[in-house]
Amino acid sequence: MTEDRHSTGVSRSVSLVPLTRRGGSKVSNVTQTADRCAQTSPWSPREAELLAVTLRLLQEHGYDGLTVDAVASAARASKATVYRRWPSKAELVLAAFIEGVRQVAVAPNTGTLRGDLLKLGEICCQQSIQHASTIRAVLVEVSRHPALNEALQHQFLDQRKALMQHVLQQAVDRGEIAESAITDELWDLLPGYLIFRGITSNRPPTRHTVQLLVDQFMMPGLTHGK
Repeated sequence: MTEDRHSTGVSRSVSLVPLTRRGGSKVSNVTQTADRCAQTSPWSPREAELLAVTLRLLQEHGYDGLTVDAVASAARASKATVYRRWPSKAELVLAAFIEGVRQVAVAPNTGTLRGDLLKLGEICCQQSIQHASTIRAVLVEVSRHPALNEALQHQFLDQRKALMQHVLQQAVDRGEIAESAITDELWDLLPGYLIFRGITSNRPPTRHTVQLLVDQFMMPGLTHGK
């Protein structure tokens, strides 16, 4: 694996998106509102800059073509600075991906459940296409390193779940659905399928895909018996 000279240390300490903010308050908790997750960065401005450079180079060159040397050079930093914060290339890439997604993870508020689901689906659709190669690389790396897999589960996936929870709770509060209609399968259906389509097939998801998911599966499942 290119430039991953510290990869044997991944399992000991993964410094991705911290589970607490500076000051000690929790983040990436699915009981938080999604807009708070979207607005508060766990990184310093300099760290966020390094992650932004990493994500840009990933989109330009792919995972195999990315080197820590290139990140350090583009960000005008030393390799030691990068490795001190993220001890392996895999950790750096996963942190950059999670941060890039977090920045656009704004909960929709259209006033209706269907409108919110469509908007959320469109966001997931765009991300699955824009970051397809990065997601594939991340999935390969997390399959090799349990600590990276844990970080992906508790940070990226919890972030997705927080957005969906926010949308569904608003619908409960408006009286559109019953709280008992919310199931774990429905948590995962919308973003999960769109990401799957984006990275595994030659048919990337479209707005029509989102509409079919929402109108034929999500809405009937959530409003059944209402």
